[in-house]
Amino acid sequence: MRGLLVSDLHYSLKQLDWVREASAGFDLAVVAGDTLDISSTVALGAQIVVVFKYLRHVAQRTRIVASSGNHDLDARAATGERVASWLSRGRLPGVVSDGEYAELGDVSISVTRWWDGPQGCAEVRAQLIADAARRRRQWIWVYHAPPDASPVSWTGSKHYGDAELLKLIRQLQPDIVLSGHVHQSPFRRGGSWVDRIGPTWVFNAGQIVAPSPPHVVFDTDARTAIWTSLAGCEIVHLDRPLERPVAELTPP
Repeated sequence: MRGLLVSDLHYSLKQLDWVREASAGFDLAVVAGDTLDISSTVALGAQIVVVFKYLRHVAQRTRIVASSGNHDLDARAATGERVASWLSRGRLPGVVSDGEYAELGDVSISVTRWWDGPQGCAEVRAQLIADAARRRRQWIWVYHAPPDASPVSWTGSKHYGDAELLKLIRQLQPDIVLSGHVHQSPFRRGGSWVDRIGPTWVFNAGQIVAPSPPHVVFDTDARTAIWTSLAGCEIVHLDRPLERPVAELTPP
């Protein structure tokens, strides 16, 4: 399976255009949170209408997964915790979103919501534990925040990751975790777009203002992952120990 990871598009229409067109070349397109932007002058409701259209267009081209991030929260649950109601289960036909599980060949995919408090955190934990019982040969998580204490959560001055995710990775050992949230990680000394925690590969493509978003192309059959951005292009081989990513001369 050949997949595309982007995140933190923050209502950039140029980047959404790029994802719509590029997605046709993949078996799976993953938008790992923060598709909306709470700092935009465009009202959140209007952003949701536009993003719905983009996601539906991508769903006509390939299988698509979209998880929520902290910028995507538009409502409150009964507990008072914020949620992305527009990305809740079943709201977007053809799009695998928050709280859902999907299978693509021998790959299982678990999509988690952005959790805003203890109830949401408990729901994410329960979801992943339940999905562990039905995982196929390879298991991918889509989880907006990267794990804490990792190069993929390094801002250049501190780690800004999810400590609960780090515990879950160590406990359940998925094959791949696709994240975002910390924009700077691939572009700061000490940070990276890739990490390995035990047997688990973790990716965060990062975010910059550009016509095309930083992105990771991962291939579960060829066992490679390639990161491309304005800063360059790098590759890691998933069947080898993680070493310094190798620079590529030609983007994928």
